[in-house]
Amino acid sequence: MIDIFSRKVFVVIGFAIMAMSATAQDVSVPNGPVILTISGAVNAANVDGVLQLDYESLSAFDATMIETSTIWTEGTHVFEGVSLHTLAEYLSVTDGMILATAINDYMVEIPVSDAVEGGPIVAYLMDGEKMSVREKGPLWVIYPYDSNSDYRSEVTYTRSIWQLDRLEIEQ
Repeated sequence: MIDIFSRKVFVVIGFAIMAMSATAQDVSVPNGPVILTISGAVNAANVDGVLQLDYESLSAFDATMIETSTIWTEGTHVFEGVSLHTLAEYLSVTDGMILATAINDYMVEIPVSDAVEGGPIVAYLMDGEKMSVREKGPLWVIYPYDSNSDYRSEVTYTRSIWQLDRLEIEQ
């Protein structure tokens, strides 16, 4: 016979398992044009074993804003997007490399260790507006350059890929 305490423990464990299972199913098949495809060692997929995100599904993640200048733009801008930390948590990625690829097939490696709170974001807005391909969009990996001098380095600048459209997680 199971006592009341044991029943409560089973219920809590059951809810925890259901919550973890739901995480991988939160993103539905995109309705609009796909702007980001995530593949590799991930626990979430919505189309043929990869995670495809349109603007609506990407912007459904908790948004992070970074106000910073860049070496590619004039003045300070406000960038809004999904933090790499949030994406890594959602995908259950804790180590390895993120291969980030642009529309023109330019590729950079971003260590998962960069995916920290207060770190880089996958920006989809600059100053409240979507970025066109001409304006380095639709997605741009932005680090908080002005708020942390560690991010003002050649290594970090090379990881700040624009016209991003693919991420591949390697562990």
